[in-house]
Amino acid sequence: MNSKRDVSHQPVVHIVDDDAAIREALVRLCASDGLDAEAHSSAVELMSRLDALRPGCIVLDVRLENESGFDVQEQLLKIHKDIPVIFMTGYGTIPMTVRAMRAGAMEFLTKPIDPDVLLTAVRSALDVDAEALSSRADLVSLREQYETLTPREREVLTLVIGGLLNKQVAAELGTAEVTAKVHKRRVIEKLGARSVADLILIAERLGVSAARRR
Repeated sequence: MNSKRDVSHQPVVHIVDDDAAIREALVRLCASDGLDAEAHSSAVELMSRLDALRPGCIVLDVRLENESGFDVQEQLLKIHKDIPVIFMTGYGTIPMTVRAMRAGAMEFLTKPIDPDVLLTAVRSALDVDAEALSSRADLVSLREQYETLTPREREVLTLVIGGLLNKQVAAELGTAEVTAKVHKRRVIEKLGARSVADLILIAERLGVSAARRR
């Protein structure tokens, strides 16, 4: 039971190629390096298996049977834009490479691909996605903390990140300075901030803007 839970957090390499022999070879290559890999013959199969909570990367062939790898990349950007993509092709050109990189691909490798080069690219991609996943999880937690703020505390937050002192915040709210201090302290505690500067950074991550003074 524990091993099943652990697997859900292990990184996975999604291999997308319409050639079964290549898919199997790449799965074996990943397995030889201790990596979990899943093979897909099409974008439909890939999309049905993506797990936003599991670190991963995609090794994607440019030319699939009924679609372009670039089209698949565009779909990924819409639903799971943070997952790294490593393109592979048997006929790479400079314009193709430029197009892939501009769309956010990590690597563009030409077949036959050196196994060590591919594994190095995969390891780097997995590290990138693991870091991005951690950042996404932190942001989700931060938004949950923000939801615990009362309407007045949210108002105080916008005033504090705007650079107002306690006395000025109180004036804006039409309340006593001691009351403004209490609200400010609660905001800092609920958001886990260490200082006003930290509060400003947190607000930026949440997309909260400073209030305009009256």
